[in-house]
Amino acid sequence: MSTPISNGQGQYSIGLDKNPANYVPLSPLSFLERSANVYPDRVGVVYEDRAFTWAQTLERCRRVASWLVRHGIGRGDTVAAMLPNIPAMYELHFAVPMAGGVLNALNIRLDAPTIAFMLEHGGAKILFVDPEFSTVIADALKLMKTPKPLVVDVDDAAFYGGSRIGTIEYEAAVTAGDPAFPVTLPPDEWDAIALSYTSGTTGDPKGVVTHHRGAYLNGVSNSLAANLGPHPTYLWTLPMFHCNGWCFPWTVALAAGMNVCLRKVDPAKIFALIERHGVTHMSGAPIVYNTLINAPGARAARTSGHVVGLIAGAAPPMAVLEGAERIGIKLTHVYGLTEVYGPASVCAEQPGWDDLPADERAQLKRRQGVPYPLQESVTVLDPETMKPVPRDGETIGEVMFRGNIVMKGYLKNERATNAAFAGGWFHTGDLGVLDADGYVIIKDRSKDIIISGGENISSVEVEDVLYKHPAVLFAAVVAKPDGKWGEVPCAFIELKDNAAASEAEILSYCRERLPGFKTPKAVVFGPIPKTSTGKIQKFILRDRVHSASAISA
Repeated sequence: MSTPISNGQGQYSIGLDKNPANYVPLSPLSFLERSANVYPDRVGVVYEDRAFTWAQTLERCRRVASWLVRHGIGRGDTVAAMLPNIPAMYELHFAVPMAGGVLNALNIRLDAPTIAFMLEHGGAKILFVDPEFSTVIADALKLMKTPKPLVVDVDDAAFYGGSRIGTIEYEAAVTAGDPAFPVTLPPDEWDAIALSYTSGTTGDPKGVVTHHRGAYLNGVSNSLAANLGPHPTYLWTLPMFHCNGWCFPWTVALAAGMNVCLRKVDPAKIFALIERHGVTHMSGAPIVYNTLINAPGARAARTSGHVVGLIAGAAPPMAVLEGAERIGIKLTHVYGLTEVYGPASVCAEQPGWDDLPADERAQLKRRQGVPYPLQESVTVLDPETMKPVPRDGETIGEVMFRGNIVMKGYLKNERATNAAFAGGWFHTGDLGVLDADGYVIIKDRSKDIIISGGENISSVEVEDVLYKHPAVLFAAVVAKPDGKWGEVPCAFIELKDNAAASEAEILSYCRERLPGFKTPKAVVFGPIPKTSTGKIQKFILRDRVHSASAISA
């Protein structure tokens, strides 16, 4: 008598299938609907003299979604937006997926040719535009060879200038929409929710496609990693176009908090809004916090409450971590990329850290850390063997992610997608180590490691020393070609206002704190190019060094 072959599920596979009672697709749309139903009268969004409750926010999103559907948006259609952190940008994070569409939030610092490429590549059918960016958008539309999107103007009473280039204004679309438009979850949680383009330094940008499931999970992960708790007050110092604001539009809805919108980073206004609204949380790149720390009157404007600031985008200098504490902002370091929905790892704090001296605490907190609560794994692997490196803090490998908070892939770019997912892990391109605690520590981008006379030099390590100099506001270190050593470190420095320093002084300062081979061999003073999210554009600096033979020690 033969034994039946098991299907791997046995008794658990018979009649126990998914059904509407036990399975609902994961989508952050659920967060908005719950907060509007449970806390209808709590203020959800504030901007200048305008405020909307969660019930009003849901209604406005329903109206916009219905207007989008009436204008041809359906499942998988792209809707683009060129907007600052204003209420309309927040609402589109819900209205577009409600209509079944995919939100493409455009970087507001891009030039016309790049925007034209993204609109064509992503197939945008509708485009929402703030008047500040009407000129560059008009130029981009002229460059398009494919059908142009329908343009919607989004007026802002707090901005003076610009012009209308659309066929309808945003508030007219809101008014024309149906307030009872049903909130329908996607038929498949794997459906795309957003399209974000990487800012590649060579070739065309890659379109990162994320899905409802990942947005839902990272929305929850944000809340857990940042200890948001119920009803936080979140200040929008981070651009919503950057990885969809690290998924925080959905996170704040989950927590039924208050979104304090901010058109641009202005230290005086930021300190005023923190006090006015009792801000509890904010996010940004090191440049944001460095700007606040060094703002005139920063000490006098020191926040009276306790603000948790998430910091990412580059390894935070110890001077920034320490300086933020002095003005009342406690920083938590998170790490990620567009391909993992923004932050997907966190430097999880351990008991006793708050009792350590500031410099020791900062040294621990600047690590990239461990997986986000709902991310499966982040680690450092040898890219050749795909085996974990030892936890010795020295053996360098590539930082890689695996889990549900990883993109679907790159739009219309199978080759890049396959390369990114080689070996069953997402390859970040960042080089790092694992310390004895299992925390990831990034040493550099693979292209930013300086190899001098066969020795590897981390530009991050040298920059950290430079940031401690009292006259330095921003610092970046890149490889400079050298006839003897192959390449040597070259430091670019942007000084604080009314501060002065010479090349000899900077070099002497570094020699006292670094081994000789790690000390910069040249210093260049002046403004350092940065992206709109505060990342220093090292590829521009590398080009300057390679083409400027006059730069020498």
